[in-house]
Amino acid sequence: MLRKIKKFISDWENQSSYIKWIVNYTKPYIPQLSLVMFLNIMVSLASIGLALIGKRMVDQASAGNTVTKVILLYVLIVLVSQAMMCIGALSAVVIYEKFAFGIRKQVYRRILDTNWLDVTKYHTGDLMTRLTTDVGIVADGISVTIPSILQLAVQLLATFCTLAVFDWKLAVFALAIAPAAALSSMWLGRILKKLQMKVQETESRYRSFIQESLSNILIVKSFRTEDYSVEKLTRLRDERLYWVLKKNRTGLAASTILSLAFQFGYVAAFAWGAVSISRNTITFGTMTVFLTLVNRIQSPIVNLAQSIPKLVSMIASAARIIEIQKLPEETSLEENIRGDQVGVRVNKISFGYGEDLVFDQASIDFKPGEFTAIVGASGIGKTTLVRLIMAFTNKAAGTIEFYNVHGDREKANASARDFISYVPQGNTLFSGTIRENIRMGRLDATEEEIMEALKGASADGFVSGLPKGVDTVIGEKGHGISEGQAQRIAIARALVRKAPFLILDEATSSLDEETELRVLEGIRSWNPAPTCLLITHRRSVLQYCDREICIENKKLGEVV
Repeated sequence: MLRKIKKFISDWENQSSYIKWIVNYTKPYIPQLSLVMFLNIMVSLASIGLALIGKRMVDQASAGNTVTKVILLYVLIVLVSQAMMCIGALSAVVIYEKFAFGIRKQVYRRILDTNWLDVTKYHTGDLMTRLTTDVGIVADGISVTIPSILQLAVQLLATFCTLAVFDWKLAVFALAIAPAAALSSMWLGRILKKLQMKVQETESRYRSFIQESLSNILIVKSFRTEDYSVEKLTRLRDERLYWVLKKNRTGLAASTILSLAFQFGYVAAFAWGAVSISRNTITFGTMTVFLTLVNRIQSPIVNLAQSIPKLVSMIASAARIIEIQKLPEETSLEENIRGDQVGVRVNKISFGYGEDLVFDQASIDFKPGEFTAIVGASGIGKTTLVRLIMAFTNKAAGTIEFYNVHGDREKANASARDFISYVPQGNTLFSGTIRENIRMGRLDATEEEIMEALKGASADGFVSGLPKGVDTVIGEKGHGISEGQAQRIAIARALVRKAPFLILDEATSSLDEETELRVLEGIRSWNPAPTCLLITHRRSVLQYCDREICIENKKLGEVV
């Protein structure tokens, strides 16, 4: 056990950093937490007062005196205590919700502000677990566990002092197990922290699989892998259950041992009181105080020991949240170049997702107002080029620089997306109305601008035919409309932005040729015309492009 305690102490630097992070987040809630702790402490003191009033009640009844007033006082204290418990519990709920949302909001924002490549290292299910379960554990620790620990500490001290007034030997005896409980808790905390991390890791894998299989349910159904999917889900559940049970068995074993020790202490106090009564050295009322207060010395110690796993879980979850908050934030410059006509110059870019490079010293210049088609085999780097231009990662060597016809320049960064409009591959619609989806492109878009964008995307016809028009509600990934219609909504979302730099990444792949050409004609007719990059496999769109760029041998070159 000493070896484990030494390891715990040796890791104190990390533990203390997590605790400091928790304290920093807790500062705004100190007034509300103080109220909760005050109410909890008053409830604890009231319980001691009830024990003393109970003594008086028993002694007066034993002497044949009336106890009506004492009973009324007892009932009054009980009612006040219950009221304070209710207020404290409701306050704790409010603190929990506010605290949890505060952390979630900041972590969510950090995920949004982190380089795309760094975020994609984490599975969506894992990120969801950290944003929900881990944040919930930390919030519960702050709003419930820590106030309870302080309440128990005050209760322990007050009860010990009160019992010592009647019999200091019995008070010391009842408290004697505290050092053993503290040492056991330190040892237990080290073990439980590791087990909690395992529980959260398996929870992440469990959620990740559910999220992936539901997102790709058509693949599951197409290849008839329903049984396999259920079996895999069961295996992941069994893995999680193993660590959950192991964690709970460890905690329950320690709690049971401590509880048995305290039960022996209670029996000893009972025997002590019985002997004292037989010798006429105490009254029956004092006997009730002995039994009540001995239990209320030992009960806080048990509860304090049981709170250690919760604190450990809170620290372990805080570590997982901090890991996300430490992700590097993407670069965002304060000033943008004037965005009337914008080009981009790629100069000697080298980049790869692993050891193999996708680009090696690649250079190209997309001039303002030009329509450029980027062609090449699948997986050769077309979408990667878009991600680099949009600064979704800063891991590339070389430079990417935007410029305009006025000679202004700006390096690729997050702020440069203010003058970029992007239609990615695949179905990227949100659940909600068509209007809400289009306004993702520009939140302040007017009704006229929304209709203009729909017309430019050749989507006005089918949208106007829907029962509620642009206010028609669609499901996740455009459920309720066809793939081609969903793609046209995504194009309208990009067009409503009226950005001078437009990127279409296989954005017309689900459209028929006639509709595709009509959309491109509409974009080409803008005044001033935007700079447009079209990633495509269709040769038919080349008639609308000023030039064609290919990717070969990790280089960018113009097709002559």
